[in-house]
Amino acid sequence: MNPGNSYLCSGKKYIFVPYLSFMEESARENICDIKVFRAVFNAHSQDLYNFLYYKFGEENHPEDLVQEAFMKLWNNCKNVPFEKARSFLFTVARNQMLNELSKKKTIIRYSREKPQNYTTESPQYLMEHDEYMNKLQVAISSLTEEQRVAFLLNRIEGKKHKEIAEILGISRKAVEKRIYNALRILGEKMKDK
Repeated sequence: MNPGNSYLCSGKKYIFVPYLSFMEESARENICDIKVFRAVFNAHSQDLYNFLYYKFGEENHPEDLVQEAFMKLWNNCKNVPFEKARSFLFTVARNQMLNELSKKKTIIRYSREKPQNYTTESPQYLMEHDEYMNKLQVAISSLTEEQRVAFLLNRIEGKKHKEIAEILGISRKAVEKRIYNALRILGEKMKDK
C-alpha cells in the first residue's frame, strides 16, 4: 500500500500513513495540538478498545473507559510527551478498569454480608438522636420555600453558591442571603429551651 492512498475497512474510509513517518513528524509536536491529538486518537482508540474488551469483557463498558482515558490524556496533554501517549492511554484505561472491578467486588462482598441487628449506642443516645432529628425536620419545614431549597441544595447535596444561583436563576448574593437566613432561623429553633 502506498502512503497517502485511501482504503475502505468496515465501511469506513482510512488513509494509509506509515507509522514511522507519522512518529517522526509528530514527535516534535505537542499532543495539545488538536490535529496531533486527533491523530493519536485515530491511531490508538481501536487498539485500546480491543485491549479492554478482550481482557475485561463487554459488560465492563470498555468504550466508556476509552473515552475517559482520552479525556485524561487531553487534560494532561502538556505533561505527556508524544512518545508516551500510547502507554499513558493504556495505563490509565487499565487502572480505571481495575478500579471499577474493585468497586464491583466490594459491592458484591458487602451485599453478601448480613447487616448488624444491634448497635453500640445507648438507648438514651438513640432516643436523643431521634428527638433531635425530629426537631431539625420541624425547624427545616418552618423555613420559607426559597430558604429551604437553597439550604438543602447547599448542605445536603453539597452544591456551591454559584451552582445554586445557576440552578435557581438568581444572583449569588441572593443565595448567600437565603442560606444565611436559613441558618439563623435553624439556630434559633434548635436551641435548647
